[in-house]
Amino acid sequence: MASHRLLSAFRSKIPAFGAWITFSGTWAARTVALSSEHISWILIDCEHGLTPLQPGAAETIATVAGLGSQAPSAIVRIPATGICADGSAIWQIKYVLDAGARGVLVPMVETAAQARSIVSASRFPPQGTRGFGSPFTQASWGLSATDYLEQANDSVVVLGQIETREGVQNLQEILKVQGLDGVFIGPYDLSLSLGHPPPSPDPVPAIEETIQDILKSSHAAGKKCAIYCTSGEQAAKRAQEGFDMVCHGKHYAFTSAHGCVQRSMSPLIVVRWPKV
Repeated sequence: MASHRLLSAFRSKIPAFGAWITFSGTWAARTVALSSEHISWILIDCEHGLTPLQPGAAETIATVAGLGSQAPSAIVRIPATGICADGSAIWQIKYVLDAGARGVLVPMVETAAQARSIVSASRFPPQGTRGFGSPFTQASWGLSATDYLEQANDSVVVLGQIETREGVQNLQEILKVQGLDGVFIGPYDLSLSLGHPPPSPDPVPAIEETIQDILKSSHAAGKKCAIYCTSGEQAAKRAQEGFDMVCHGKHYAFTSAHGCVQRSMSPLIVVRWPKV
């Protein structure tokens, strides 16, 4: 069965630490991917970040995949939110999976119907409705087309974000959806949706209680639970609490007359490239 670092961490039941990338750029992505042996995934943010699905996300996926089998798994957060249970977001999921993404994250999932739509778009028949045809997907995975078709349904990670009042209210039904690998807690939108200020840096007690309830419910349903963090210290705490997938900070890159600077909200990575 095809595997990758995030999936291997899930199967080994160890915390999977990752990095959040909001700017496009192959060199920035490569720098983040190689910054630590402890990073098992990177998330390419096409919702709130400045990376387009094509060609930005596709180029970043190819860059990371080119680092070899031990490179972090490239996950893409698509722009469309979970309200697209009518299937109108299928093309976005198709784009990122055809580009070779190892997983997909869909924002603001609020109902089981939305979760089923996400899963259907991410799985080949008979488990879903995903179409096949890209010549690039299997190359990114280092597989033949036949092997990719046989293994993709068990290897692509499908995650939905729980970050609204409705998502919390319908969580138990969402967690029952077969083929959904897990849920990702967005603590900022979750706080705002439930009428509380955003984390600064930690959530208020009422939101923290909700976060812990989501974690417990996910594990009780046999699903993985992930969360966004803004520092290494916060990420370590969440890993100790039992979260399966933990983001340790957001990364961005920009160019200037003096070269390119890659920075992070956490102190893990600060890299300066020299002026050319």
